[in-house]
Amino acid sequence: MSSERAARAVVFARTGEADVLRETEFPLFPPGPGEVLLRHTVVGVNFVDIYHRRGLYPLPLPSGLGLEAVGVIEEVGPGVGSLAPGQRVAYAQGPVGSYATRRLVPAEALVAVPPGVEDETLAAVFLKGLTALALLRRTRPLAPDETALFHAAAGGVGHLAGQIARAIGVHLIGAARGPEKCAFALEQGYGACIDTSWEDVPTSVRRLTGGQGVPVVYDSVGRATWTASLDCLRPFGMLVSFGNASGSVPPFDLGDLARRGSLYVTRPTLATHWADPEGRRALVEELFALLRAGALRPVIGGRYPLAEAARAHRDLESRRTRGALLLLPGTESLP
Repeated sequence: MSSERAARAVVFARTGEADVLRETEFPLFPPGPGEVLLRHTVVGVNFVDIYHRRGLYPLPLPSGLGLEAVGVIEEVGPGVGSLAPGQRVAYAQGPVGSYATRRLVPAEALVAVPPGVEDETLAAVFLKGLTALALLRRTRPLAPDETALFHAAAGGVGHLAGQIARAIGVHLIGAARGPEKCAFALEQGYGACIDTSWEDVPTSVRRLTGGQGVPVVYDSVGRATWTASLDCLRPFGMLVSFGNASGSVPPFDLGDLARRGSLYVTRPTLATHWADPEGRRALVEELFALLRAGALRPVIGGRYPLAEAARAHRDLESRRTRGALLLLPGTESLP
């Protein structure tokens, strides 16, 4: 197959553990109306990719994987007037299939990369930073000086949430496993961090808030932290459940929310915010403004060749990593 009209991609034909991922070669066709042919330079790895691979968020199989990447436009299709070959662009909400060297992408999904923003920096911050902004700014906006709890504070979204909180003047209590991850979270802007390897989270939150609890808990862990998160809330507080790293939350009785103090629960997705043109524009503009100001400095926890996407997934699932993980499609091997 000619390399001029071919690409490599990571695909899976059945759901399961990371070993279901396979690298394959596939033909490329010229971009159609409203499409561009994009050469990926850096691909972001996110926990939603694992949910897709496991089947928690089902995809038609066989399927590609990945929702975000940064790259360079090689060709544009008919009707694409705002983008040109050679332009650097990024996307953060699919379509699924970013684990690839090159691919066709709808032009409407792309955002132009401002000068001075490096590809790796943007791939490490784009989907995760937009997610953190959507949580703190739109899902349950935090007022200056408000305090909230954020689980997985050393993770890809979590460490950026700490940096954003510091920039906008709100106080986050982090929860992370182990002293190293807690120290890392504090460096990112958290005012305190609860070490979940030995500390009881609700007890610690009550101690840190003078017995009141917090008005908001942002929880991407899911099943393992569900009850503890509810126990951290003050009356009329909100649990923002935005992930299922430990599995889906268990069925619960709505009456339990009443008994705990008229609590609220929401399950937001970035995709909903992204589908709103005005919301998308506001989030992207704020993200780039924070990058220009130096307030967002993503930490890259690992770089992997495309062929080693399964290893990246295993590392992410093991919780051995901190910060963002990246795939480098043009790299055959890394030390």
